[in-house]
Amino acid sequence: MSFAFVLIAFGGFIPTYWAKLATGSFTGAPILHIHGTLFFTWTLFFLVQTTLVATGRVLDHRAWGMAGIALATAMGFTVVLAAINSIKAAEAIGMADQARRFSIVSLSALVVFAGFFATAIAQNRRPELHKRLMILAMLPLMQAAMARLFATALTPPGVIGPPPVFLSVPPGLTVDLLLVAAIIYDWRTRGRPHPVYLVGGVILLCQQILVVPISATPAWMSVAHAVESLTG
Repeated sequence: MSFAFVLIAFGGFIPTYWAKLATGSFTGAPILHIHGTLFFTWTLFFLVQTTLVATGRVLDHRAWGMAGIALATAMGFTVVLAAINSIKAAEAIGMADQARRFSIVSLSALVVFAGFFATAIAQNRRPELHKRLMILAMLPLMQAAMARLFATALTPPGVIGPPPVFLSVPPGLTVDLLLVAAIIYDWRTRGRPHPVYLVGGVILLCQQILVVPISATPAWMSVAHAVESLTG
C-alpha cells in the first residue's frame, strides 16, 4: 500500500508540477514548493517507516516517530498557507469566492488526516489499530494527486480558476478504492473487515461528499474568510 501511495503522489503531479518544473514553466508561489516538498517527503517517509516494520526493525520505526509527528505538523501549516495563496491568486482574476468555496476540499482533508494521524499515534502500542489508522490518514492526502490526473484528462483547454467543488468527488472516490482493497485483504486474512476501516471509510465518504453542499453555505464562507485573514 505504501508503494501505491508513492506512485499516486508522484505520478499524479507529473503533468502539473514535475513536468513544468523540468521545463521551467511552473509559476507557482514559493509556498507551493515548500508544501510539495513536505508532502512528497512524507510519502517517502511513510514508505520507509512501513519498510522498517516489514523487515522487523520496529524499534527504528518507533525512534523515527517524533520526526514523523514534526513533519506532519509542518505539512498542516503549509496546507493552510497554500489554501490562502490559492484564494489570493484567484482574487487577482476575480474568482476569489470560487477559491474560498474550493478551499474546503483541502482544509477538510487536513482535518480528517489530522484526526486519523493523531489517533494512530495514540494507538502506537496497538499495531493492528495503528497501521490501519495510518493507511486511513494517507487516503485524504492522495486526493489532490488523483484530482490532478482527472483535471489533466478532463479539463478543456483555456479553463482558468478554481474548479467547482463537486469535481473533487470523483477523484476522492477513486482513492477510496485503496480502502476497498484493504478491506478485501482483511476479509481474506481475518475473515472480516476491521472495524477501523469501516468507521474510517464512513468518515472519508462524509468528508468527500459533504464538502459540496457545505461549501455553498454562508457559514463556510465565514470560515474561509477567517482562514484567509490569518496572513493579514
